[in-house]
Amino acid sequence: MEEFGITPEALAESIQFDVDHPPLYRDAKGNEWNGIGKMPDWLHAAKHAGVHPDFFRVERNSTERSGDGFHQTTDRQFDLFR
Repeated sequence: MEEFGITPEALAESIQFDVDHPPLYRDAKGNEWNGIGKMPDWLHAAKHAGVHPDFFRVERNSTERSGDGFHQTTDRQFDLFR
């Protein structure tokens, strides 16, 4: 971290941002996007290839654990590989 000038505070802020803004979209390769900022190239390319972005949408299970911050997700695209 020292070599790249990363402070513990900056690392903590980055982790907190990821916790506060979980991914809304994920592809089978593990690329993710939380919906903030410009649409990433992988999702943009899929959209222009005729795949609706909702195909990559990460869904929350109805049985979420409360209080511990843990959420289980179900990814529709993983069903294609079973």
